Amino acid sequence: MKNIRIISLLLLTLMIVAACSNSRIVPKSLYGNTITEYSGINEEGKKVTEKDLKGKVWIVDFIFTNCKTVCPPMTYNMSQVADALKKEGVSSKDYGIISFSVDPKKDTPEKLKKYINQYNPPKGVWTAVTQYDEKFIRQFAEENFKTIVVPPTAQNDQATHGTSFYLVDQNGVIMKDYAGKDTGDKKFPKAEIVEDVKTMIKEGPYKK
Repeated sequence: MKNIRIISLLLLTLMIVAACSNSRIVPKSLYGNTITEYSGINEEGKKVTEKDLKGKVWIVDFIFTNCKTVCPPMTYNMSQVADALKKEGVSSKDYGIISFSVDPKKDTPEKLKKYINQYNPPKGVWTAVTQYDEKFIRQFAEENFKTIVVPPTAQNDQATHGTSFYLVDQNGVIMKDYAGKDTGDKKFPKAEIVEDVKTMIKEGPYKK
């Protein structure tokens, strides 16, 4: 009887250890969908599509260069993530950052390049996309990332958009979101993002 109890305790311990060591990232309930088709021009003037996401882990956000409120802290925070990953030795071959402009009428590739470069990101990591129409980016953000985008108008030069960052796996599957800036009690989770990117690179794309 004593031996049975000991064996049972050992099995239970092994199960707990296995559960604790299972760090695999799974999609949050809102996500698990694959990014739909898109086509735009990046900050270097080159055409990019959803096919360019394949093979890397990505962090995604939505910004515009004329933003006077949320974008500066968001972009600074994104640069801090990039710097932290560089210090951890994470290569641009394994991950990237992509920012979609929510003001494609005004955000030229040149403006996006200047905007990103002021934060001195690691080489080859950060790209930004523009030159699609406003209807597209509104639908793209809502359908894929479950977030709002309202482009600027003639009466208001400021767009309305979400402030989250999103983790996307090597197959273009959206995994989870994070606060892109401090908001109330919700703090920007830099360490969590860095660890999730490293974990996703190590484990590979999500498998159902």
